[in-house]
Amino acid sequence: MDSATKDEMRPSLPPGSSCPGPEWPEQERAEQLARGAALKWASGIFYRPEQLARLGQYHSREVQRTCSLEARIKSVVQSYLEGVKPGVWQLAQASEAVQGAREALGQAHGLLQGMAETTQTLKPLREQVVQHKRLQVLSQLLPRLWAVPAAVAHTQTLIDAQRLLEAYVCLRELEQLQEETWAPLEGLELPVFEGLGPLAEALGRAVEAAAGAAGQLAREDPALLVAAVRVAEVDAGYMASLELPPRDWRQRCLQALQEGLERTHFGTPLLPEPGALAGWLEALRVALPAELAIAEALVAPCCPPHYKVVQLWAHTLHSGLRRCLQQLLEGPGLGAADAFTLLHWALHVYLGPEMMGSLELGPEADVSQLEPLLTLENIEQLEATFVAQIHANVTQWLQRALDGEVAEWNREQEPGTDSSGFYHSPMPAIVLQILEENIRVTSLVSESLQQRVHGMALSELGTFLRSSSVSGLQPEGAASGALAPVETALDELQRRICRLVLEALLAELQPLFAALPSRWWLSSPELLDDVCERTARFCQEFRPVRNPAAQLLLAEAERMVVLQYLSALMQGRLVCRGAHERTQVAERLQHDAAQLRELFLGLGLEESVQCAPVLLALRDLLNLRDPMLLGLEVAGLRQKFPDVSEDHISALLDLRGDVSREQRLAALSSLQAGPQPSPSAGRRALFSLVPAPTPALSSCLPSGPCA
Repeated sequence: MDSATKDEMRPSLPPGSSCPGPEWPEQERAEQLARGAALKWASGIFYRPEQLARLGQYHSREVQRTCSLEARIKSVVQSYLEGVKPGVWQLAQASEAVQGAREALGQAHGLLQGMAETTQTLKPLREQVVQHKRLQVLSQLLPRLWAVPAAVAHTQTLIDAQRLLEAYVCLRELEQLQEETWAPLEGLELPVFEGLGPLAEALGRAVEAAAGAAGQLAREDPALLVAAVRVAEVDAGYMASLELPPRDWRQRCLQALQEGLERTHFGTPLLPEPGALAGWLEALRVALPAELAIAEALVAPCCPPHYKVVQLWAHTLHSGLRRCLQQLLEGPGLGAADAFTLLHWALHVYLGPEMMGSLELGPEADVSQLEPLLTLENIEQLEATFVAQIHANVTQWLQRALDGEVAEWNREQEPGTDSSGFYHSPMPAIVLQILEENIRVTSLVSESLQQRVHGMALSELGTFLRSSSVSGLQPEGAASGALAPVETALDELQRRICRLVLEALLAELQPLFAALPSRWWLSSPELLDDVCERTARFCQEFRPVRNPAAQLLLAEAERMVVLQYLSALMQGRLVCRGAHERTQVAERLQHDAAQLRELFLGLGLEESVQCAPVLLALRDLLNLRDPMLLGLEVAGLRQKFPDVSEDHISALLDLRGDVSREQRLAALSSLQAGPQPSPSAGRRALFSLVPAPTPALSSCLPSGPCA
């Protein structure tokens, strides 16, 4: 290919353009690579001399290859140029079309501006057309609009006459007429319809009033109740279908049913006055089941099933009664009778078969799953009130009864006796009967109240003598030691009374025991005979006393005689001058113990509770012939009578008169060194109540109490 042909194939630049470098940078780089590859190939081919002879052949072949490549490139470029020409032509055509569209849009914009100005001139005409349409509609509705005031007055008359369904139909017609004027008048409210709002409210109040008297209307005028309910139901569906704000007549109807029912039975003026609670609760016991029966038989058929009239009645009565009782408990405090009545009624009668648990009521009337009438705090408050007032009443009554009993026994005449000849007072039986009756009655309410009253009764029994009837107050299942504090207090009180009774006998016997021990006492039994005679004469007064009080009096009398006997022995009035006198003292102690035993056995005192055997123990100590064995005898005495002290032992050793200081110390040391006495249930103090003179320091142990 010659240079001229190559120049023709090169693209021409537009006029005025410049190109500082190569026209196609890629072409230049490709040529450089091609030249480099050719040189590398040529240097490899013609490196050896024998291949130079073939140079012509190589030249011819490369020329042909070059011509072939140039032809192919020319063909490709020619094909490319043929495809570009149609594209350039199409772009020219599109530019012309865009220019035409731009001109057309400009013309349309001008036309629209002209039409807007024309529209502004037509606005008054449009307003006239709208006004004409309104006037046309009003002219068509004018006869009906003219009759609206009369229709409103007629509807009000129907409402006053309780013709609720007819009144609702008239109200609906008036509201439909009002709706017909809204669209053409574009929501404009005509003055003629201003009375519809108060009219609808009047009808709603009439429906509400009829529902509030549902119980009475169901008996006297069920048609009116049915009409009121139907109006509320139809209106609820009508307002919902038109997507209008609901008038809530259905809800107001249900609320009126509840409020009327509560007002009838639990209105504020109907709260019972103090003391009238029992009558009020009894009236409710009769009225509430009757009200539920009316609801099931008469009211429920007048209402839709979804009203659940019986359940609504039961729940309303329950909640109203619960609120009323709460108000009652927040008021002035109830008396004991009212508190007991309310507890028994709320816990047992209300849910019992006589009221809400009656088999005649259907399952819809069940209120057992609702909140209880009385909360746990209410029950606690009522129980505390009842127990406190009963406690005060019992305390006051027992005090009056005790005062009357004291006055009765202080009269000049002899106390009354029963058929067996024993002294008899009805007061203990009456007291126990009253307390037992209170405990029995409270068992009708709850176990907690019974336990409270039982504790109160036990505390009050601490002021009365123990009776074999006290155990009758102990409830079944109670701990066996529940009466122990009361019995202990009453036992101590009885012993105090016995000591008061025996003070007269003590005054008689103390002068006699002042001569004991003495040598006249050793030689003659007259001293103890006189003691026994006076004691027997005094104890004869106990014959009309019934056991166990008589046994207690005899036991305390015998114990008092023995204590006086021991006290006399410890005074140191007699010191034996030899073995013969010690034998006389021992024999006298044995004789006196036997005489006292026979005396009180004859009076009826059981031998097992007598204290006179202590004299036999002292006899053994005084009759011991070998003083070296005194330690054993003293230890034996300590085992039998744990409250014997060193002072008592020293006084007895002084009575013997033959004990040296060393023997005395040995005997007293055995008192401490010997085995400790075993505890014995029921063993009462004896020596600890006997005063003994303080011995000389020379006869005391270094660690003893007298040291």
